[in-house]
Amino acid sequence: MPEAHESPAPSRRTLLCCAAALAAGGGTVALAGCSSASSDGAKGGSSAPVELGAATEVPVGGGKVYREQKIVVTQPEAGQFKAFSAKCTHAGCVVDQVKGGQILCPCHGSKFAIADGAVADGPAPTPLPAYAVTVQDGKLQVTPA
Repeated sequence: MPEAHESPAPSRRTLLCCAAALAAGGGTVALAGCSSASSDGAKGGSSAPVELGAATEVPVGGGKVYREQKIVVTQPEAGQFKAFSAKCTHAGCVVDQVKGGQILCPCHGSKFAIADGAVADGPAPTPLPAYAVTVQDGKLQVTPA
């Protein structure tokens, strides 16, 4: 019987998430996304704007994943930027790429639309949470919810 002060063992889902991320070659970066889905989508939980970099880094019809901040920014149409939590709503893994008009999760194959974060293919049960995004002096500024 475990003692009261011991930490609970990781869930099977968490272990499978991490194993899949490592098998995909994600290494240390992927491990950051293998936490429970209940944790906050943005680093620190602050509502202060986060500067991510040049808006020109986000391709039209695509997007860019900012892994450290756990934010993904897309540009569905020229000049129209969208920002979302980069944590998949299925198991909390960090999405790893934007390709073919979709945001892709490496853990279980969930896909999300770049225009609104809607689930395009499961097992994710809900869309990616949207964040406010602006461009100031050519730099992206995202305000996590």
